Amino acid sequence: MEQRVSANLEKLLRVFGDTRVQLATTALAASAITAGVMWGTRRTRRSKRARDLKRNTLESIDFEGDSGFLGIDNEPQNTIVTKHTPVELTPNEESLIREQLARHYAFLGTDGMAKLRDSFVVVVGAGGVGSWAAMMLLRSGVQRIRIIDFDQVTLSSLNRHVAATRATVGISKVDALKMSFLDIAPHAQIDARVALFSADTASDLLSGSPDYVLDCIDNMDTKVDLLTFCNKNNLRVISAMGAGMKSDPSRVQIADISDTFEDPMSRVVRRRLKLLGIQSGVEVVYSTEKPGKVQLVSLAESQTEEPGDFSVLPDFRVRIVPVLGTMPAMFGIAMGTRVLTELAGFPTEPMAIKSRHALYARVQRELGNREKDRTAEFGGPQLRMSTDDTGYMLDEIWRGKSAVSGVTDKLALTRWRRDLPMTTSNCVCMTKSEADKHDKISGAPEDHYSPEIVEFVEQRLNEEKHISKMR
Repeated sequence: MEQRVSANLEKLLRVFGDTRVQLATTALAASAITAGVMWGTRRTRRSKRARDLKRNTLESIDFEGDSGFLGIDNEPQNTIVTKHTPVELTPNEESLIREQLARHYAFLGTDGMAKLRDSFVVVVGAGGVGSWAAMMLLRSGVQRIRIIDFDQVTLSSLNRHVAATRATVGISKVDALKMSFLDIAPHAQIDARVALFSADTASDLLSGSPDYVLDCIDNMDTKVDLLTFCNKNNLRVISAMGAGMKSDPSRVQIADISDTFEDPMSRVVRRRLKLLGIQSGVEVVYSTEKPGKVQLVSLAESQTEEPGDFSVLPDFRVRIVPVLGTMPAMFGIAMGTRVLTELAGFPTEPMAIKSRHALYARVQRELGNREKDRTAEFGGPQLRMSTDDTGYMLDEIWRGKSAVSGVTDKLALTRWRRDLPMTTSNCVCMTKSEADKHDKISGAPEDHYSPEIVEFVEQRLNEEKHISKMR
């Protein structure tokens, strides 16, 4: 055994005693050491570049909201716009604008367009959602717009930002929008603010008596700060929830924050606002599409240890959210449509959608049970309404709300006038408890409800009679 070990040692000594082997071994060791040093140096430099970039970005942003539209010579060229900023047009220019907006004049009327053109709107967040909302408001006739965002156009912006082109990569998103806006409506007063919205800057950035504020922010803390400020200062606001990782356009909805479901961002915002004493009164655009089909893009290996070094700003997300460019556009256009109809005084009433098919079947079944209890005095049991009729009454006529309280939960249908047959022209929507009390009253509804409620119900039932002729 000892002889065998000695023989092996002698062979090893002869091999490593060879000059060529020694040189090769030394070269391999040196290469390994060099590679390790290079990898460590490269990683350190990458992390330093990320920190430097973030610091430079922070230093270049005017967080107080005073920065404005910058020309090529970097001289401020922005105008502070408020509700009362004059918009001056020559007769010839006015004639051009009237032709440009001819289809909207035909739709909204002269009075509606006058209100729209006299309005002032603030859009906070000029990304995929905000850029489309602001663009459609401008194209629709809004002449005073303030756009607020700290970010710049990147190549990845081209799949969803309305004004992003390769020529605008590297400049601020609000400046890119302003240039595009003035090509479309040279007379428009555009206040482009390269600024980061926060609770500290809210009073300045939302100053000027805006008629509407559009919240298109994707940072949760900042979003809650904006909605809280608007609530406390009685500013009309509509907020965009998450459009990322969504792909079904049929699921996009407009509803009060209290009526949202399935959407994680809506749920978090709703809970945080509730802690601040705000339970409703915030209108949102959101999607009922269940998340989970796609996932956040994973961090690169070099980013996992210090992910904060790679975020643009402190507390902002690092991981990339997959986005279909069409979905932010749909959110933005939905917001813009809601705002312009409200500003013009054109009646629309967004309907809260919640598992409607199952709801229709349940309400129709409960309506059948109510009708079984009808005595001969009131025509006996009658049910001439199908499940489709139930959905039609619940959503199209009553907009998914109780005619008495406006509540959207635990709804039921019942006869409005007990002595008339149960048909679509004598069907009212209430909560279950309200319907139970209503079914026990004697006499006409006018004896039990306020004139406002009676007038409202009769107006909706007259509307149903008109619509039913076209069904």
